[in-house]
Amino acid sequence: MWLALTCLLLAFAFLGSRGLWDPDEGRYVNVAVNMLDSGDWLNPRRSGDVGHWTKPPLTYWAIASSIGVFGKNPAAARVPVALSYLLCIWLTWRLARRLAPGTERTAALVYATMLLPFGASQLVTTDYLLAAFETLAVWAFVEARLGARHPRAWLILMWVGFALAFLTKGPPGLLPLPVLLVFDRQIWRQHLGFQLSGVVLFAALALPWYVAVIVNNPGLFEYFVGDEVINRVTTDKFGRHGEWYGWAQVYIPTLALGTLPWTGALWRWARGLPGDIRRWSDPETRRAEKSLLFLAVWVLLPLLVFCLSRSRLPLYVLPLFTPLAILVAIQRRKEHLALPRARWLVVWVAVLLGLKFGTTLWPTHKDASQWASAINERAILPVHEVIFVEDMTRYGLRLHLDAEIEKISLDPIPLHLQARFNPDSDEDLETELAEAAEEPGAIWVCKQARWPEISERIRAHGYIAIPLGAPFEERIIFRTEPATGAPGTRPATQKGAQ
Repeated sequence: MWLALTCLLLAFAFLGSRGLWDPDEGRYVNVAVNMLDSGDWLNPRRSGDVGHWTKPPLTYWAIASSIGVFGKNPAAARVPVALSYLLCIWLTWRLARRLAPGTERTAALVYATMLLPFGASQLVTTDYLLAAFETLAVWAFVEARLGARHPRAWLILMWVGFALAFLTKGPPGLLPLPVLLVFDRQIWRQHLGFQLSGVVLFAALALPWYVAVIVNNPGLFEYFVGDEVINRVTTDKFGRHGEWYGWAQVYIPTLALGTLPWTGALWRWARGLPGDIRRWSDPETRRAEKSLLFLAVWVLLPLLVFCLSRSRLPLYVLPLFTPLAILVAIQRRKEHLALPRARWLVVWVAVLLGLKFGTTLWPTHKDASQWASAINERAILPVHEVIFVEDMTRYGLRLHLDAEIEKISLDPIPLHLQARFNPDSDEDLETELAEAAEEPGAIWVCKQARWPEISERIRAHGYIAIPLGAPFEERIIFRTEPATGAPGTRPATQKGAQ
């Protein structure tokens, strides 16, 4: 009970105390709110006319559903991630109970209090949902392999887990599958007929969305395979530590710091791993230590893939923290180490909660709630749209202002240079000026350094740009109106006009 209460506290304390951080949190929530407001749950969109195809829809569906139930606020947007964190803790408990009976309490506590799993549980991304569904699939496989009853039912659950993972992040969601194939070929031979039906079940759950959007958007299949799979794995197109040494820059610190305060036990396991591998060359030893072998393969095989891929980010290895937590628990039992004293655990939990609360006080230009406050202070009319002119787009404002967010370019992009999917800009300046003139309530943002150029370009199109208040985060917040002046308008008396 105390462990369950601790996990609930870690998951939900201060969940909505800070605003969404751009770009990642804002981008995912923006698409989810657009789905919720438009009623179009099939096509992810970053704005009314531009799709967002970098990820499958399950994360957006989860966020939109939560916001639909709990309202448009940051806490509601983070509920699916917090629930995924709790699910991973429970699955760690269940897996440890099956693979190393007696270590389940330690393993669950280790997972809940490791720095990376805890920190990731406060960020709106696809990674925690992916980790939860992958772990669900592996747990179902372990129950089918080591459990005494109903292996076919567990294998059904395994394929469901993989289907949900595939709907969360595409092919990376299947990364644990080779681990299961390498570890135990016998169960696949014994249930070959059912595995064929399992693949059919997987296809029935995972593929209909892909088929629907590919049929409706010619060329999308090539984009999914080319840009979102091949280019992410084989090139540094997305600027994610693609250098030959990038894996060391990303994953060594992530594993060393992300496993705190349990890094010592993990290091001792890794130091003894070469000896374990030599012993596992003996079939009898391998059978006797099949759980240790399975956990090692579960960590090492995906980690090798992550290192070889040229797209590398810390949260990619989040699904590996369940086997790492179980290995820590086994290592501590091997060394006859009991759980840390309650006082020590209370102090560490307090540190984690302090870090979470500290993020609410940390001043950062990425906090969309601060941008929302700055815009509300300057705007007179209700804001229905925020337009960023060749600048970082603060998509978190979609939730905090309940306004559409767009990024525009100064000049029209030639047709042959336009990206078919996920273009850099939604529209060009001239088109957006005409639209904004017809719908009051549009707020514009540009870099302060580019203000003279942009205001002059706006004037050249027959409009004037009126700054609202002082610059904010080295940006000018402004509105526009026709150069002749709209009937009845008095720019000089606008709130905050300079």
